[in-house]
Amino acid sequence: MTVRSNDSAPDLSSKDPNWWRQAVIYQIYPRSFADADGDGLGDLRGITQRLTHLATLGVDALWLSPFYPSELADGGYDVDDYRDVDPRLGTLDDFDALAREAHRLGLKVIVDLVPNHSSHRHAWFAEALAAAPGSPARDRYVFRDGRGEHGELPPTDWQSVFGGSAWQRVPDGQWYLHLFTPEQPDLNWANEQVRADFRTTLRFWSERGVDGFRVDVAHALVKDLSEPLRDLGDPELSSSEALDRLPAGSHPFYDRDEVHEVYRDWRKILDAYTPPRMAVAEAWVPGVRRALYARPDELGQAFNFEYLQGGWDAARLREIITGSLADAHAAGASATWVLSNHDVVRHATRLVLPPGTDTDAWLLAGGHAPAVDAEAGLRRARAATLLMLALPGSAYLYQGEELGLPEVADLPTEVLQDPIWEQTGHVRKGRDGCRVPLPWTTEGPSYGFGDSGAWLPQPPGFAAYAVEAQDGAEGSTLELYRTALRLRRKLLAGEELHWATDAPAGVLRFDRSDTWRCVTNLSAEPVDLPPGEVLLTSAPLADGRLGPDTTAWLGR
Repeated sequence: MTVRSNDSAPDLSSKDPNWWRQAVIYQIYPRSFADADGDGLGDLRGITQRLTHLATLGVDALWLSPFYPSELADGGYDVDDYRDVDPRLGTLDDFDALAREAHRLGLKVIVDLVPNHSSHRHAWFAEALAAAPGSPARDRYVFRDGRGEHGELPPTDWQSVFGGSAWQRVPDGQWYLHLFTPEQPDLNWANEQVRADFRTTLRFWSERGVDGFRVDVAHALVKDLSEPLRDLGDPELSSSEALDRLPAGSHPFYDRDEVHEVYRDWRKILDAYTPPRMAVAEAWVPGVRRALYARPDELGQAFNFEYLQGGWDAARLREIITGSLADAHAAGASATWVLSNHDVVRHATRLVLPPGTDTDAWLLAGGHAPAVDAEAGLRRARAATLLMLALPGSAYLYQGEELGLPEVADLPTEVLQDPIWEQTGHVRKGRDGCRVPLPWTTEGPSYGFGDSGAWLPQPPGFAAYAVEAQDGAEGSTLELYRTALRLRRKLLAGEELHWATDAPAGVLRFDRSDTWRCVTNLSAEPVDLPPGEVLLTSAPLADGRLGPDTTAWLGR
């Protein structure tokens, strides 16, 4: 593994150590943000050249999805080397330049960490394949003998997240565990070498000036590897469904109590820096259990996917918001909110799909069954954004949502890159539709993404969403985000929320301290606004009233 020190890392000791508690953090999917060298793939220099967009937008930090050396079997989440940069995306010097420029612009830098699994091209896994069963090299991963008379059956009925068995057989007859693709063998977190190496990785990036870490699949690191390994009992049952049915902490490889020992160990490392490095868990577990990952002596924050999945229903969203704030408060953490990311259908599209829509089937039909009203979707997306930005806690934005980008649901199957497409036997198209490269200009071979084409085709309609088309345009989604983020920074005070007791049905209304309030109309009819100065609305008022699918911020 490549190890380099960086004596020129910026001193951030004068900054607020709790900056992350109510920050706005912008997720960059590096391969789709900006392409500086014209090869069709986004890169670190491209990001650096476009950082003024983030500074002008008004976010507090950027989160980089994986940029490490990778085969791209899973969009970069199959990591060859945790302490280097993929040559197609740049070099460690390019990363240092990016971090310096971000800090110069007042932006914090968060990097993705992928500790559950490595790439099958990782030096450790090559060593494991060359070693004998039972060797120390194989103990860094999860190798087991198979079942059946000749070991021809997988060791358990565990299923991959992407479909099919979670076990892959190697030439000598043993099997290794991969909760994702076969190119992503799971690491064995009972092995001290694995734990020690990730401590080194945390220090490596922290010493390069990184301000925090997003921890991928944080709930899956520790497995119950006691013999005999336990089946889940139903091969048709997904691992996540089993998590909902089993007693807390008893799933064989998800959300086990022992995983928290790992993060308590990490917190000691993160707190050794000034200011302490922040961390946020990607943990797909129920709210009360998820909050455990966010305790002050662990990672500090955890993504709130219940909010993302809440749909466009006032009662349901109020329930989720209230519960999420209570869970975060009980854990001593701040809440997190997110509407889109690199794994889900963009919310400008998702929020107008009928409740209960099977998005996999919808994507397979090219987004035509049912058809989506793009104008209605953008209206809801803008309202949802102002609602989210008014909530106490951190808001995580996904690149392109500030442009109102919809899901690209009709990508031809021959261009798909997501392993889900092949792994499921062409039943699920996967996540490429939300990863299509960004449009920066209204013309050009890739709408300003780079000097040539893009690694995923952009639809002609992207020209209307381009930064160039929206910059300075009154009423544009980009200008709404800029105004909202600028105003939010002035209005923030405390982490409290007080629900109104007299809000009409279908309306969410709450006060933030004694300075401002938020009203979101999720009903089908206009409603009267409560008293207060109108500071910002997601859509024009209708004769002084708040129209359907609209949010307003009011001064008190």
